[in-house]
Amino acid sequence: MKIKQFKQLKAGLLAVSIALSGTLLTTPDNEALASGTLRIGNMGEPASLDPHFISGTWESGIVGNMFLGLTTEAADGTIIPGAAESWTVSDDGLVYKFMLRDHTWSDGKPVTAQDFKMALERILKPETAAGYASLLYTIKGAEEYNTGKAGPEALAVKAIDDSTLEITLSGPAPYFIAQLAHYTAYPVPSHKIEELGKNWAKDSNMVSNGAFTLSEWTPNAQIRLKRNPQFYDAANVSLDELVYYPQEDRSAVLKRVRAGEIDIQTDFASSDLKWLEKNMPDYVRIAPYLGVYYYPLNLDDDVLKDLRVRRALAMTIDRKILTEKVLRTGEVAAYSFVPPGTGDYGSSPEVSWKGMTQAERVAEAQKLMKQAGFDKSNAPTIRLSYNTSENHKKVAIAVAAMWKKALGVKTELFNTEVKVHYDNLKTRDFQAARAGWIADYNDPQNFLNLMESRNTSQNYANFNDNTFNDLMRKAELEADPVKRNDYMRQAEVIALNELPNIPIYHYVSKNLVSPKVDGWVDNASDIHRARYLSIK
Repeated sequence: MKIKQFKQLKAGLLAVSIALSGTLLTTPDNEALASGTLRIGNMGEPASLDPHFISGTWESGIVGNMFLGLTTEAADGTIIPGAAESWTVSDDGLVYKFMLRDHTWSDGKPVTAQDFKMALERILKPETAAGYASLLYTIKGAEEYNTGKAGPEALAVKAIDDSTLEITLSGPAPYFIAQLAHYTAYPVPSHKIEELGKNWAKDSNMVSNGAFTLSEWTPNAQIRLKRNPQFYDAANVSLDELVYYPQEDRSAVLKRVRAGEIDIQTDFASSDLKWLEKNMPDYVRIAPYLGVYYYPLNLDDDVLKDLRVRRALAMTIDRKILTEKVLRTGEVAAYSFVPPGTGDYGSSPEVSWKGMTQAERVAEAQKLMKQAGFDKSNAPTIRLSYNTSENHKKVAIAVAAMWKKALGVKTELFNTEVKVHYDNLKTRDFQAARAGWIADYNDPQNFLNLMESRNTSQNYANFNDNTFNDLMRKAELEADPVKRNDYMRQAEVIALNELPNIPIYHYVSKNLVSPKVDGWVDNASDIHRARYLSIK
């Protein structure tokens, strides 16, 4: 065995921010600020606060302040030791042994290796039906257990003693240490779950091992977290309380920021940027972000199962207009699915028609539609679904206009709240839809995995290509990083040719942060744990 020395996770992108000088707004709620309360506009109502039943950034931001994985994030988003003080890795890169730090749950019960073992067994148990379970297929036996082909004994996770956990992987995974900071690998309190079952994650019952713990959850109104005095590093946590307001209307939240009622807004409408730069420049934080905005296409649909139609739709989306005229906040037109600068991937493959002018793309798209049996006189109607957001609506309206002008395609826009929208994607109750993916860890596998057939939760298009699946499996088992990346590039070429998902743009993070908030560090993961923040 050799000691695994901690090293910073390569971000791949340089974090930048907009921080222009200007006049600070007065904040009427000075008493709340003085008490160490941080108020956050959260952009969505969580489906749950149980780490095994969440799937979005609007949930993980809350849960990530409540729980501590084996590894965790530093203020700048890099990966550092968390519940594990140290770890060793076998020479073949398959066996990890973690030594837990001495710490407790918020009710004073010790956190043990058994809690981590039970958590991994619980999220992978088929009956749990956890939407994110496939992320843990890097662990030996995880896929077999999760798909019902084997029992829990197949899962290669051992609690050697209360403070030592051993995990064996199915193949070398250079991103595994970063993956353990994700909420799918958080511990859950075995003693509470044995006592209360699913009800353990309710207001008065919930315990956690992170810097904050739940004190109140009023659905569609607010979620309050209080400082956890049992947290191992509680002495260095400045804030007493976090208050989350789950509201999806970005402009409405901005009004509350202007009124001094909210300190951090986790997204804002691009149309507000010009006003913000003029009137609230000290609040605006924009940074490169490891994420892709894309349109999954339901391959079970009679129209979209035709590759020629999918290519025509992809080619007629003018990404330059979307990024430079519609959004105007620095987003990058996407011709690949994996964002540039991800891990050590190098240059991502791009669609074969990127070098064409937009006029040439439209002409080729019209030919493809004609070959598929469509022209402007009998163009199909496509329902385009998106979740509530001014930006999603603006992009959808612009794309619908592009499809109409170039192809005669009629588009029906269908809007729902975020929770309903993603439920519809998972059950494939859509035709074409908006989706976004933010890296769980800085590796191309985390993006391409969305199109593996075994990913039944995030493969919204229901894409199933044997060659693609085989290449991703080879990459999973390959120790040589050069060969591993080559397998994934070959897989991405297939995805870009088949277009189950149309990449539209690569994200930037857009936050409003009050100048009174100290400790905020822009980073490519857009992760900002409250344990590092304070109120001036």
